[in-house]
Amino acid sequence: MSSSNSVAHQNSEHTKKTPLALLTLGALGVVYGDIGTSPLYALRECFHGAHSIEVTEANIFGVLSLIFWALIIVISIKYLLFVMRADNKGEGGILALMALALSDGRPNVRKTIGPVTVLALFGAALLYGDGIITPAISVISAVEGLKIATPLFEPYILPITLVILTTLFFFQKRGTATMGKAFGPIILIWFITLAVLGIHGIMGELHILEAINPRYGIDFLLINSWHGVVVLGSVFLVVTGGEALYADMGHFGRKAIQLGWFFVALPALMLQYFGQGALLLQNPAAAENPFYLLAPSWALFPLVILSTAATVIASQALITGAFSMSQQAISLGFLPRMQVKYTSARQMGQIYIPFVNWALLIGTLFLVLEFQTSANLVAAYGIAVTTTMIMTTLLTYVVMVHKWKWKLYFVLPLIGFFLVIELGFFSANVIKVLEGGWFPIAIGLIILTLMITWKQGRLILADRLVAVSTPLSTFMRDIVPKVRARIPGTAVFMTATSAGTPPALLHNVRHNQVLHETVLLLTVQTIDQPYVSADEHLAIESVGIGFYRVMAYYGFMESPNVPSILDLCVQKQLAVDLKTATFFLGRETIIATKHPGMAIWRERIFAFMSRNALRATDFFQIPSEQAIEIGTVIEM
Repeated sequence: MSSSNSVAHQNSEHTKKTPLALLTLGALGVVYGDIGTSPLYALRECFHGAHSIEVTEANIFGVLSLIFWALIIVISIKYLLFVMRADNKGEGGILALMALALSDGRPNVRKTIGPVTVLALFGAALLYGDGIITPAISVISAVEGLKIATPLFEPYILPITLVILTTLFFFQKRGTATMGKAFGPIILIWFITLAVLGIHGIMGELHILEAINPRYGIDFLLINSWHGVVVLGSVFLVVTGGEALYADMGHFGRKAIQLGWFFVALPALMLQYFGQGALLLQNPAAAENPFYLLAPSWALFPLVILSTAATVIASQALITGAFSMSQQAISLGFLPRMQVKYTSARQMGQIYIPFVNWALLIGTLFLVLEFQTSANLVAAYGIAVTTTMIMTTLLTYVVMVHKWKWKLYFVLPLIGFFLVIELGFFSANVIKVLEGGWFPIAIGLIILTLMITWKQGRLILADRLVAVSTPLSTFMRDIVPKVRARIPGTAVFMTATSAGTPPALLHNVRHNQVLHETVLLLTVQTIDQPYVSADEHLAIESVGIGFYRVMAYYGFMESPNVPSILDLCVQKQLAVDLKTATFFLGRETIIATKHPGMAIWRERIFAFMSRNALRATDFFQIPSEQAIEIGTVIEM
């Protein structure tokens, strides 16, 4: 069993054996950090932001009603009760959902990029933008509490934010296994604090609880017309952590996430928002920062410290999610090979991807320096998440109809209801495009272009290689008998496709006129499932005297490991010796041309990505001293 499989198996067993209470506590720390820190800025933006509305009793009740029902409909009903049913062997997230929607039980050999794939990829690409914005807006919102305590801190808010964010990204390479143990308890304390402060505010205006009535929200939208729709863009901030609930399902399980929401996160958030609303009824001027002004003055500094810790944890969850999503995209063939480091031997998901980490850091620091305040950053927030939510809804429809075979008379009204809500939020956020919303959209479109270009480029490259390769039957009949000698040992020829003779094998025979006694034609393929059981990892076929075609199958949450594949070959009675084996790999030099394929600018991008991809020896964990690379020039 490979190391990645071992980790996955141990994590699965660990999840099964861990008491539900501890899993729920862990889920609080990882899953609910983002949505749990929304009270820092969400209600404030409704009444104090660029698109705010007047602080009146009717508006306060209307906004609170919209917040309440947004949390109930989008999070409680859509994600917790329906979307989380669409798990891919226990794994969640938009790429896992895409793989589930497209899965047919066969390896990932699709030759086209259809609309379902594009939907999922665009949603995933936008989540990278969310991974940049969330740390920026969350941390700066927490630090801004210092100026509420005393104006003396105002000049230092930006430098403190930059230091905290830089430190956060710098320590990613050490992993979060140790810090992770404290995440759950800290976020639990955070939610308790939210609830206590909320109750304190509500006690002064108990009738604020009447805002639960949806009539207030409906009246708010009808009376305020377009301005009411615009405020929806700020209301949406209360549900921006929704995708994290689904994406982290594989780490904690559906039940722990549901318990954490219904018994801790949801009650605490409701109490906090209604407490802030009660404060605004008593003091409309508190709209400047209702979260911190809800607390007594003596609690401000401790609250800033706790808020900063909570926002760092929320940011950590988004960063870790970006690492996990990148690993899935690499495995599914939508991103080039990158260095993936496992930072925990026992906990699945604890990985570190240096390139992604530093790219996120640069983007986050740029946002902080460009927008300066959390109020300005809100303009860049929301549109990425609401677009991803729409993509998730559409993909869930595909799964419901084509995988679960649910009846259309049930699915269409349900999905239509969710889409009406989310399209309303989307419309409210569209107006922010020129004010900063362009940033996540630009990031999303760039990453989507790179993903599609890489996938399509690899498909074209595979076709080009097959076109110029010699059929294996021809090679075995006409070339192998003419080989001068077969030397002791094992040669492993890595090939991206099972069709034809690997170019490295053909070049080796033509130039050296020798073959090893045992020749393995090894193809590693990713299937549309997160994990593959040990007994399904390998398929071996004899194709001639001493020649074997080896198909190794991996899930999109696993990292290929060639030494472990050879160990499995030995277990299946195929005599190979890892210590003496020689690995032959092809290294293609891509030449952009005007031949039919992709636009030449995309071919140049593909060539650049190919040149800078991680070396195959490192990605497949092949001993470099036993590897030989044979170059091939391919015109696209």
